[in-house]
Amino acid sequence: MSNPKGPFETNPFGIPTPDGRNPYAPTSHVSLDEVDLSDVEQYRRKYLSHEASIKSMGFIYLLGALFTTPVGLLAMAGSFSIRNDPEGMIVMAIVGSIYTGIGLLHGFVGYGFRKLKSWARIAGMVTSTMGLIIIPIGTMISAYVLYLLISKKGKVVFSDEYRSVIDQTPHIKYKTSIVVWILLGLIAVFVILAFVGAFLGV
Repeated sequence: MSNPKGPFETNPFGIPTPDGRNPYAPTSHVSLDEVDLSDVEQYRRKYLSHEASIKSMGFIYLLGALFTTPVGLLAMAGSFSIRNDPEGMIVMAIVGSIYTGIGLLHGFVGYGFRKLKSWARIAGMVTSTMGLIIIPIGTMISAYVLYLLISKKGKVVFSDEYRSVIDQTPHIKYKTSIVVWILLGLIAVFVILAFVGAFLGV
C-alpha cells in the first residue's frame, strides 16, 4: 500500500520496498516522511541552482510583461486618435493587441516560473520557442530558458515532489543566478541603445 501523502517520483534516497519486491530495484513509493531531513536538504541543494535560475527567469518574464503590456494598451488606445487614417488605425490596433497578448502571456508564465507551477514548464517551452526569432536578446534568453525547462533537472524542479521538498526546507534560500544578472545587463544595454537610437532618429 502506498503512502497516502503520495509517491516521491525520483526516489533519490533508494529506500527498499517492504512488500516482497526486489529490494534493489528502484521504487516510486517513497514518502518524504520516510527519509532523514538531512537527505532532503541534500536533495534540495542538488537542484537549488536550477531552481534559482528558473525563478530568476520568472522575474525577467514578469519584468518584460510590465513593459510590454502597457505599450500594447497604449498602442490600442492610440489607434483611435488616427481615425482619419483607417489603415494606420487597423495596423496600430493589431500591433497593440499583439503586444498586449504577449505581455499578458509572459506575465502568466513568469508567475508560473516563480511558483514552480507544473503547467508553466509546457507554457514556457511554447513562449521560449516563439521568442527564438527575436534576435539577438530574445534568442539568447529563449535558448537559455528552453535549456532550463527541457533538461532532466527542469523536469524534477517542476514536479509536485520537489515542491514538497521545498516545503520541508524553507530555511534553504536560493540566490539569483549569475547568468540571469548577465542577461539583465544585456537587456538594460539593449533598451538604452533603443531609446538613444529613437531619440537620435537612427
